[in-house]
Amino acid sequence: MTLSPLEAGPREFTFTDDDFRNLAKLARAEFGLSLADSKKPLVYSRLARRLRARNVASFRDYMTLLAAEAEGEERLELVSALTTNVTSFFREKHHFDSLQSELLPQFSQQRRVRIWSAGCSSGQEAFSTAMTLLAAFPDAARRDMRILATDIDPAIVRKARAARYPLEERAAIPAALQSRWTVTRETDPGFFEMAPDVKALVTFGELNLVEPWPFRGPFDAIFCRNVAIYFDQETQQTLWANLARMLREGGLLFIGHSERVSGPATSDLATAGVTTYRKRPGRDRPATN
Repeated sequence: MTLSPLEAGPREFTFTDDDFRNLAKLARAEFGLSLADSKKPLVYSRLARRLRARNVASFRDYMTLLAAEAEGEERLELVSALTTNVTSFFREKHHFDSLQSELLPQFSQQRRVRIWSAGCSSGQEAFSTAMTLLAAFPDAARRDMRILATDIDPAIVRKARAARYPLEERAAIPAALQSRWTVTRETDPGFFEMAPDVKALVTFGELNLVEPWPFRGPFDAIFCRNVAIYFDQETQQTLWANLARMLREGGLLFIGHSERVSGPATSDLATAGVTTYRKRPGRDRPATN
């Protein structure tokens, strides 16, 4: 997820500093999002669409709407509007190279393999991971290899479950994997789908990373890329610490190119490559949110 660039334009709605502060407070409390004052024009640009969609006359009225107990879906629309899901197959390829070279040899000796795509967006990251596993272990499902993929946005999770993408995105998948693990149909020109064996390895779900997590791990690898950039330093450090606790000893954490692990998690994680961290030996502890 990355914040969208601002598109300048005339203001249709009054948007005061108090309106912005109240929205920022809500975004921080509900989702952990950190909105600096410099983001006020961007917030207006993105949320004006929601005011139109809900036929609301002002940002003050929109805040009243968001406060209603029955408006949980609109609060999710809020976070969706403030963030844009930018992803691609095999994005930051060095992470998949590390997965292949450092963890796959170990997986041949394991009875259970679990990988988590946290902030999975529309699913390309999780399916890239699945294809990496299947290239080495065509019987991955029988070997109990599974990928959990979660995102806060219900609409983007539905898109990920559909596993259907514009045909031009297929070019990012290595040719050998394209031919084996993707499907094109004459009845659906311009799109392709992930093959059934790929889809079978991935379970998608909705999850807010700043709320308690309904699972305990451990995971052999976690992808959490370009998510922490939304959070303030305290929330980032809490996230890193909890992700570290979810990893098994020797497991890998992959983060975004502009992110760095900080805080207490640095005692649990050692640098293992570009934006890649390895869980140190003897650091297994239960995760707490």
